[in-house]
Amino acid sequence: MGKMLMLMGVVLIVVGFLWQFIGKLPGDIVFKKGNTTFYFPIVTSIVVSIVLSLIFYVIGRFR
Repeated sequence: MGKMLMLMGVVLIVVGFLWQFIGKLPGDIVFKKGNTTFYFPIVTSIVVSIVLSLIFYVIGRFR
């Protein structure tokens, strides 16, 4: 359990570090009108979902 928590922590740190440089992915929806901005990260959500699914699949296989 401890190793899994440490691995998840390292993954979160790396993802957070990369997120600072990547910002938003192409395909994310941004509407700007006046002083209002609507941001919907559809592509980012799909990528995060795929990565998390793969991580949990790998963890499940080695249990």
